[in-house]
Amino acid sequence: MTLKRFTEMAYENADEMVFGSAIRPVKAGFGIEIGAGSTIPEINYAPRPAAAETREKIVREYEKITTDIMQRMIQLGFPAVVLETEHVQQMTRNPGWGAEVAHVQKTIMEEFHEEYGIKCALRHTAADIREEHNQLRLRGDRYSLLMESFEEIASSGADMLSIESMGGKEIFDHAILKNDMKGVLYSIGCLGAIDMEYLWTDIVKIAEKNRAVASGDPGCAQANTAMFIAGGLLDKNLAHTQATIARSIAASRSLVAHEAGATGPAKDCGYENTILKSIAGVPISQEGKSSSCAHSDIMGNLMMQCCDLWSNESVEYHGEFGGMSVQCWAETLSYDCSMLNVAIETGYAKILRDILMLSDRYRDPQGYVLAYDNAYRIGQAIVKDGDDLYLRAKNAALKCCRLLTQAPENKLKMSRFECSALHKARMELESFTDDGDQFMLECLDKYVAEVKSFIPANYQL
Repeated sequence: MTLKRFTEMAYENADEMVFGSAIRPVKAGFGIEIGAGSTIPEINYAPRPAAAETREKIVREYEKITTDIMQRMIQLGFPAVVLETEHVQQMTRNPGWGAEVAHVQKTIMEEFHEEYGIKCALRHTAADIREEHNQLRLRGDRYSLLMESFEEIASSGADMLSIESMGGKEIFDHAILKNDMKGVLYSIGCLGAIDMEYLWTDIVKIAEKNRAVASGDPGCAQANTAMFIAGGLLDKNLAHTQATIARSIAASRSLVAHEAGATGPAKDCGYENTILKSIAGVPISQEGKSSSCAHSDIMGNLMMQCCDLWSNESVEYHGEFGGMSVQCWAETLSYDCSMLNVAIETGYAKILRDILMLSDRYRDPQGYVLAYDNAYRIGQAIVKDGDDLYLRAKNAALKCCRLLTQAPENKLKMSRFECSALHKARMELESFTDDGDQFMLECLDKYVAEVKSFIPANYQL
């Protein structure tokens, strides 16, 4: 299959982007249309650990989760909801488990749709099981089992297919701890992208065969790792400027799924998704302030700026004072979306978008670069050399550095630690060759020697 590289932006300018609207909306499930003029809550959840012990227990757990969510939606009069089931390892390693969960969930959702008219759709995110004894095994038996799992869930009721793939992570984990920008660029922009080309060509085929939607693949294994190591404003384990550079590179990598035919909605934990939307025009899911059940967020309002689905990231299924956890967070997300949708209906969408963006824009380098106008500029840097995986990733990283260097000092206040890390990263990036083949050869020799778990055959190198 020939991939369709993006060499032009989907939007003529950044101001065209807004929440609830995408150039290429997606239909899924029972009456759901994503990015077609309204935002929709996407509730994400995890089973209790004991529930994953047997097939029967885990199916029963998801049956209760699904019923609880749908009942709360009807009880409060919300018109639409998307459910995302992120597989625990057992559900992908045993494809029949994931398939039965998908079937049970879809059956319940269909019953609620037919009785109450609620619009709903089901996303399943398979676990990337291609790891053995702390070493990635991206091809071979593990890959075949992963594809079998996708086939089973797609044929059993999952409307949308996603994954958080780990290609390049063995180099990234080594590089990020050493502040090695060459390794960060190589692992995300090159190795991660190469793996995604292979992976998403097959996922798209499975989706088309089963009339499901191939959705997306966020840079969680790399860019989110950097974001969490960087932490909050008191943490200095990793400069936030470096995490921001990693995120910009991740946009080039995550774009590959859409070049292979994935239509979105891009998955919630991809904080780079506004960049993807600017390039590919696909609808996006996002998480932020309403995912505090899963993690703290330094740009929790800003991430709503261009969302089409609004997610809580994940919450373990358990009781709260207000009901079961999934009910409480589904309610929170739904009220958020209700506010966004009224802004759309009354003509105030762009005003609310800008309020959300400005409330976090200068809190941290990450929010500054991911603000929709700067996200658009990162997108432009990527499509400038859209046919070259290496150059476009390098362009994104350098554009990120320039945006931060040129940011107003009286608004985006960066410590000496942050400024020093940014300067070092920029100097390193500017020293790299523009010849992708040469860069790949240099990195192959370097990381074969430095990283014992690196298997070049994983990437057909």
